[in-house]
Amino acid sequence: MKVLFIGGTGNISTPASRLALERGMDLYHLNRGNTKVALSGVKTILGDINNPKELSALANHHWDVVVNWIAFTPEDIERDISLFKGKTKQYIFISSASCYQTPLSYPVITESTPLYNNLWDYSRDKIRCEDRLLQAYREEGFPITIVRPSLTYDTVIPIAIGGFKEYTTADRIIKGKEIIVHGDGTSLWTVTHSDDFAKGFVGLLGLTQAIGHAFHITSDEILSWNMIYRILADRLGKEAKIVHIASDFICKIEPSFTGTLLADKAESVIFDNSKIKTFVPEFKATIPFAIGIQ
Repeated sequence: MKVLFIGGTGNISTPASRLALERGMDLYHLNRGNTKVALSGVKTILGDINNPKELSALANHHWDVVVNWIAFTPEDIERDISLFKGKTKQYIFISSASCYQTPLSYPVITESTPLYNNLWDYSRDKIRCEDRLLQAYREEGFPITIVRPSLTYDTVIPIAIGGFKEYTTADRIIKGKEIIVHGDGTSLWTVTHSDDFAKGFVGLLGLTQAIGHAFHITSDEILSWNMIYRILADRLGKEAKIVHIASDFICKIEPSFTGTLLADKAESVIFDNSKIKTFVPEFKATIPFAIGIQ
């Protein structure tokens, strides 16, 4: 199976690349070569997907699957439809579970939960991307599959406040300083290890039954944010000194958190993974956060 990953060296896509290679897929990466990851067997095409002059190497290729890990806007989708229509048997768009209805009218999320998030441009744009792809599927037969990851970690620390590529929170825990947890810390969340995500994701590659469908892929482990931060502290050999602050107040003081907090992680969520388990029966998340974060 000939597969193209646009990107392919990130927090989520690297384990997916590794598993695809283990399963014997003929894997190509299209990226700028800025992130160096040791993945034996990947064929790398150097180029910027946003620069048409650098994409001539794609001209003679036909793919079984194209996955764009770094598409964020409808303009990205229009470009990809133009590039890959008639040249791939399946196009997988990496969307986001933050697209689901906020606030939720029902706490258990399935793929049929409405897509509505008016608080975060990132989520709104992802929804618009999904809408355009569904139109292309219905009107032009463009072979789409949509995947909605939630908070997924491997090379990052999955936290609610601040960038999860930054280690400020871990550093404060190590130094015995206080850390902020939004609300009273009892809202529920799911964090998923990228190796677990990869099991479900790679199972969708080349799966014709998945054309036209959307999936989220998460762990079945449900934790409160208090538990998440305490597990993190425990793995650092320290005790979490938690200070609870209301989410609304945090976002009033620092509006940049409105998207990631009020539009996402301040909600309690429970994901129903029945659909991905039906389409990919071998999928089972087996890495609890207490093990995965080590």
